[in-house]
Parts: sequence; structure tokens; C-alpha cells
Amino acid sequence: MAETWLLLNTGADEPGWNMALDEALLQACSNLGAPILRFYSWKTPAASFGYFQKHSEIAEWTALRPLVRRPTGGGLVPHASDWTYSLSFPPNHWWYHLKAIESYELLHQWVSESFKALKINTELSPETRKEIPGQCFAGAEKFDLLHGGQKIAGAAQRRLKDGLLIQGSIQRQPKEIVRETWEMQFVNIASVKWGVAWQALTDLSRIEPSARELSASKYHSAAYNQRR
Repeated sequence: MAETWLLLNTGADEPGWNMALDEALLQACSNLGAPILRFYSWKTPAASFGYFQKHSEIAEWTALRPLVRRPTGGGLVPHASDWTYSLSFPPNHWWYHLKAIESYELLHQWVSESFKALKINTELSPETRKEIPGQCFAGAEKFDLLHGGQKIAGAAQRRLKDGLLIQGSIQRQPKEIVRETWEMQFVNIASVKWGVAWQALTDLSRIEPSARELSASKYHSAAYNQRR
């Protein structure tokens, strides 16, 4: 059975706003009645880190600034030229009811199939391979995406009463493809796999006020970002 998902491409923005808008979209997806896929990038180099990580450790692990705490878990992720996306699922959606390891595997199978459609061979990591604790792209978690034995895609997720938020990053991208081509395939694969009918999310007038409040109170706040 076909289901409608919403599609949004916000382009490049600054780090605090990127995190605030992802959280605002999660809060809104239940009222909108559909999952939301958002593609975005970064105006300036930055590093995001997991909701449960210690700011003092992150500050030692990377020279990138600013540092912004994500609303999801996971470890340190550098952002400069990576391809970033988020997925928000309402609590009544079947993705929300998957176990964390199941949704992680399913996501990267989806990413892998999108690369395969572009004749890029990838594989899911069969096991955890820790090289530097807390740094997502220094090793690999089980079901991260590998290309040539090296991790190129990872994600962080968190289930809350508002729904499931997944934030993904693709780094060290194969030089043979451009981002827009990959994004198109990523969208197409969902239509084939799950019968997704895509609808553009063009009106953010009810979402942006919440994002602005979250940006000011949390993601641009040193007290919040350094709370642990």
C-alpha cells in the first residue's frame, strides 16, 4: 500500500539552526501525519556530537568549531563537505516501532541500494570496529556503510514521544557521483521498496517558530551544548 512521505531540501545553513530545525520537524511530523525526509548541508565547518556525550571530551577530540549537541545519540561527526540528511517518523509509523538496531540496518540497506543504483558497491559493516572511542567516522559500528573497507556513512537516532529522529551523514563520497544524483536515487529507492509517494514540504510557517525557539534556547546556548 502506498504511503505519503514529505520531502524537504533546505540547502546549507549554520550548525545550530540545522539541529533546531531537525528537532522542530520531529515535533511536527505527528501533526503532519507523515514521515519527513530532509536533505541539508553546512554553511561553515562544524562538529556535532551525541546528546549523551561529554562536551569536554569532544573539545579535546576535534579542532572543529563550533561544536553543537545533536538531539540524537551517537558520537562525534565532522561536518564540512558531508552529505547530511534527517528522517522524522511519527509514533504511529512502522519505522518508529522497529528496534534501534533494526532501523539502523534498514536505513543503511536503503543507502547502500541507492549507491548500487549508481553502480557504486558498498557493504554494511558486519561488526563494530572501534578505532577512536566516541568518534563516529574513526571506526565503524555494526551496520555502518563501508566502501572499499572504509566507513562512508553513519547515523544517529533517538526515539521520543514525538517520534523517531534519525540524522545521517555520508562522508568520503565516491568521486564518480554528485550529491543531487544520489539524493534522487535515495528518494526513488523508497518509492520502490515501500511504495512511498513523495510530497514536497513547502510550507514551514508553522514549524519555523518552534525551530527559532529551539535554536535560541538550546543549540545556540553554551549552557545547553556544554551541559555535560
